[in-house]
Amino acid sequence: MFQKTDFWIGLAVGAVAGIFGYRFMQEREQQMASLQAAPAGEIPVAELQRQKEELEDLIAAQEAKKG
Repeated sequence: MFQKTDFWIGLAVGAVAGIFGYRFMQEREQQMASLQAAPAGEIPVAELQRQKEELEDLIAAQEAKKG
């Protein structure tokens, strides 16, 4: 079983997916904590800046697809 390359490839892919999933969940938890710590109706400037940059990246990707 451990001598088959398919096993090792699957194990490596699973480990990489797990690492990325874990990092994604950690980032989301930090975002939620920062939003909950802010007064009602007020989002921290750093979070707004991050969202702005993410939207600009998405817009640039869409424009690159069209052009």
